[in-house]
Amino acid sequence: MTTPGSPAAARKQVVLVGNPNVGKTTLFNALTGSSAKVSNYPGITVDRRSGLMTAGDGVIELHDVPGTYSLNARSADEQIAFDAIVGVNGAPVPDVVVVCLDATQLARSAYLLLQCQELGARCVVALTMVDEAAIVPDAAAVAAAFQCEVVPVTARTRLGLAELRAAIERTLATERTAIWRWSPAAHQRANLDAARAAIPDAWRAPQRYAAPLPAADDALALWALTCVEDDDELELPASLRVLVRARTVTAADDDDAVLGRWNFLDREVPRLLAAARALADVDARNRVRERTTQIDRFLLGRKTGFLAFLVVMGVMFLALFMWADPVIDAIDKGFKGLGGLLRDLLGAGLLTDFLVDGVIGGVGSVLVFLPQILLLFLFLGFLEDCGYLARVAYLMDRVMRSMNLHGRAFVPMLSGFACAVPAIMATRTQERRRDRILTMMVVPLMTCSARLPVYTLLIGALIPGSRATQAMLMVAMYLFSTLTALVAAWVMSRSVKPLRAKRLPFFIELPPYRWPRMRDVLRMMWSKSSMFLREAGTVILACSIALWALLNFPRELPAGSKDYAALIAKADGPDKATLEAEHAAKKLEYSYGGRLGHAIEPLIRPLGFDWKIGVGIVGAFAAREVFVSTLGIVYAESDADENSESLREKLRGARTADGKRAYSPLVALSLMVFFALAMQCMSTLAIVRRETGSWRWPAFLFTYMTTLAYLASLAVFQIGTLLGFG
Repeated sequence: MTTPGSPAAARKQVVLVGNPNVGKTTLFNALTGSSAKVSNYPGITVDRRSGLMTAGDGVIELHDVPGTYSLNARSADEQIAFDAIVGVNGAPVPDVVVVCLDATQLARSAYLLLQCQELGARCVVALTMVDEAAIVPDAAAVAAAFQCEVVPVTARTRLGLAELRAAIERTLATERTAIWRWSPAAHQRANLDAARAAIPDAWRAPQRYAAPLPAADDALALWALTCVEDDDELELPASLRVLVRARTVTAADDDDAVLGRWNFLDREVPRLLAAARALADVDARNRVRERTTQIDRFLLGRKTGFLAFLVVMGVMFLALFMWADPVIDAIDKGFKGLGGLLRDLLGAGLLTDFLVDGVIGGVGSVLVFLPQILLLFLFLGFLEDCGYLARVAYLMDRVMRSMNLHGRAFVPMLSGFACAVPAIMATRTQERRRDRILTMMVVPLMTCSARLPVYTLLIGALIPGSRATQAMLMVAMYLFSTLTALVAAWVMSRSVKPLRAKRLPFFIELPPYRWPRMRDVLRMMWSKSSMFLREAGTVILACSIALWALLNFPRELPAGSKDYAALIAKADGPDKATLEAEHAAKKLEYSYGGRLGHAIEPLIRPLGFDWKIGVGIVGAFAAREVFVSTLGIVYAESDADENSESLREKLRGARTADGKRAYSPLVALSLMVFFALAMQCMSTLAIVRRETGSWRWPAFLFTYMTTLAYLASLAVFQIGTLLGFG
């Protein structure tokens, strides 16, 4: 929100709105030079973005809001769009609203234009998708029908951008046009009087537009009373909330409005298309649509659809490990070399240990799996941009509905394989609060990229067999997390009272297939990866340093211990190395971290874990990746990561007090199950708190996931031991 007197307050405010998947965000990027995420999937924008656009001699502030089919807000996305168009709830009042109309679906997308005009907004139409429409409406005829400027644009080729800027400038310079009404008589209904009186002064047209527009207040009052089923979704003033609950205006009023808009569109749009039909190259456009239909027969087929989906997912996850290995090895060697160089330069001492073991070890534990994150976002971006991800959501609705989830929940769950934070934000595309919260509660169960280092270390160190066998176990962990998330959704939708509700029908637009613009895909890939490094990397580094301190202080052993310094000074050869290792082990055991690990060992011993793993689990509550760097510090491998062979050897060779192997394959499986199910990400809890507006749901999420992880790990280890796999 801009403040009076600031430079931003003097700029003209323009809002870009439209249906999902009409090319709105692509147009926003083209006009502002921004780098907002662009994909061929409905509902990509999940918040309001702002950028600066040059126009004439000045600068205009352009806002991109989530796509919506109407202003009858039923979701958080639609509420953001409404706030931006009307200029309430902290959003600046727009001077112009640019409405993107899909040339392939003119009637449907023009419904939103009529609602914007009802609310008093000065509108400019950007006619998008003209390169895909079988019949392209004439811009002049559309402008005459809707009484506003209309400009055909193709943002990818920058066609029409200069003309659109000029149209915005002309609209800014003109007086406000008449408000479109569905029926003048509807504004005279007596039961609208209470609603008009309840509108706060700050919401009224004279305050927003500096002009008396009674019809705009009428439309706003009708919206407030008839747009929602659950008023808790919206940020309405108290006076309007009372009327929403009372339903002062009957459903017939809203029916009049809807019917009036569609009657107008049903009359005007066929006339506009009929005038353009003679000029259209219908055959060429129909060939494009026929090609999309033929592809969908295979990708959405009842028998072939799931097979194609499994093949695509299999290729994606196998590539994560095969293609990323050389880069991971290079990063691993680089950090080892840097740590060794720094130790040689500074010599032994507390500062050297801090820099090498704490700082470099922490940074290395983040960057070493960056190649896998980049590849994952690359695949997801490509699938989104080509249009296949929308098909996946449609395809998976068959599975989702059996778990009482919405089909749109699949894309946030799929995004959860990369990182739960943006995945939880993507739940805003669902209409009902119940659906959004239910999806938030299961998204963290998906195997995010932060779990990859843990799985890689444990499988490589403790699971015998070929690389193919180890790869299959990794795939099995992904399948396990997905099935667990679906079952958890089914259970919670039937047992948790706020999440029990009848499932709504699933609707999603299937866009035509398009070849992705690799520049946009790569830009998105780097943007998401760098965001992950900024948010998770800082937490991991801080936790690594804190853990280093826990494991290195106090520096002195308790009274009565051996004088290791004197013994080491006298010894040489193998005896000296043995004494040094024994000294390091004793220092670790008596450190604050060692004492904490010993304290929780009775609780985790039934899971097959010792106090050293306990220290790693405690650190992993900040971020799962910290577990690997923690074990590296515990085993005196400061520059270790999940691919460090020396750390793997120490895990294989670890022994209990009675000489038995400390970490068997069963322990590794138990630990992977624990990490698959436990809530060990403070960033995820924080984003759930922000999205739900309450600490109740983050507390519930942490409690049920941690309990589930403990019980599942307990079952795996105890049953495996009884069967003789211990």
